[in-house]
Amino acid sequence: MKRMVVTLLLMMLCLMTVTAVVEAADEQPAPPLDLYGDLYGGDVSDAPTGDPLEVVNRGVFWFNDKMYFYLLKPVARGFRVVPEPARVGLGNMLDNLKSPIRAVNSLLQLKFKQAGSEVGRLVVNTTLGIFGFYDAADTIWSLKKKEEDFGQTLGYYGVEEGFYLVLPFFGASTLRDGVSMIPDSFIDPVYWSVRQEVALGIKGSDVVNRISLDKDTYESIVDEQLDPYLFIRDAYLQNRAANVAD
Repeated sequence: MKRMVVTLLLMMLCLMTVTAVVEAADEQPAPPLDLYGDLYGGDVSDAPTGDPLEVVNRGVFWFNDKMYFYLLKPVARGFRVVPEPARVGLGNMLDNLKSPIRAVNSLLQLKFKQAGSEVGRLVVNTTLGIFGFYDAADTIWSLKKKEEDFGQTLGYYGVEEGFYLVLPFFGASTLRDGVSMIPDSFIDPVYWSVRQEVALGIKGSDVVNRISLDKDTYESIVDEQLDPYLFIRDAYLQNRAANVAD
């Protein structure tokens, strides 16, 4: 119940922010950015059209960017005092907890072999892999992980992605994928097996650990791209479309 309340409050906060900024934008409309010519070779017909809340999204993108550079990245750098093999193992353990999400969504998409593979991965990695610290399922039996979530399940059944969204803390998303985070959270054993504050701590640790293992991917995007917002948006939408089609 607490988890549902927190999730709904977060969604309400996002909607309130969207409404306020859109109203302000209606009063003083911002001029469109003239960047599509460079990105799409002058053919703006190929440019994505599903970003009606770009003004809002850019504001949230700015917030997430500052949070990354001034909070998450410094903490992640400090976490690098932990030996890398231990951090990799921790990442494997936290990823192992997401196996039920992948298994249930594979089943909902009628991918029975893939669902069975995820169940097998969960059993093998939890036992032989020492609670998932080692990916024994892949090493021994070549049981490969394949990401599946409820957003992909909805896409499998023809639900359109809707407009693009940048969510506070979570980053790039769409209307469909953002709403889909709620049912996925009910499958996630982290949320229903421990108290809310413990679950949030685990999820926060997962983010910090992943950033500590990352080779400054986001920094390179910011340094190299003319408009990192557009680059990340287009990359996300293309990647999600490919995942749904697979």
